[in-house]
Amino acid sequence: MATVMDIIQGLSQVAANSYDDMCKEKETGLKRDQEVGIRDKRVIDGFKMRLHSGNKLCVMYTTEVLLSDVMQKEKYKDTLHQNVNDVVSFIKKEYKKVTGNGLSLTEIKDMEPELEMMQTSRVRVEAKLTCHYEVGGLEEFSKEDPHREKMHSKFKKWLEQSTDKRPQNDTRKPEKQDK
Repeated sequence: MATVMDIIQGLSQVAANSYDDMCKEKETGLKRDQEVGIRDKRVIDGFKMRLHSGNKLCVMYTTEVLLSDVMQKEKYKDTLHQNVNDVVSFIKKEYKKVTGNGLSLTEIKDMEPELEMMQTSRVRVEAKLTCHYEVGGLEEFSKEDPHREKMHSKFKKWLEQSTDKRPQNDTRKPEKQDK
């Protein structure tokens, strides 16, 4: 079984392998992987991912589309969600290649995918869909973490050093406090 650090390093390597220079022959599930003719517009899309709350992976897919294509927001959301699913399958395949172990990503049902659309011109819109997944093999963030307790005690000790006494080099006039 892989450790937490192994999973994080594997996901980091997958993210590094997904950049344009690294994935010439790989299918990431992005629209830019498709062959673009010389007269066609360039396709701008990509994804990011981050771990948060211990065992949750957040996948953010961003693309630029024509305003006429997104008039029906809910219908277009399904199309973007399919693109995110393609990216997630790429992440799983690449993780398997990098580490030799499988990666379990389960979509969190109670967290609705978030769609943000920002108009960049009169004809183009930047669409960003954020989906959340639970990573198998990573345990929930524990408050009983010994490193967290050590940091908390040092922080508490630092706060206790606070006094109302002014430093010697403070030449400002004392403020009058209303009582």
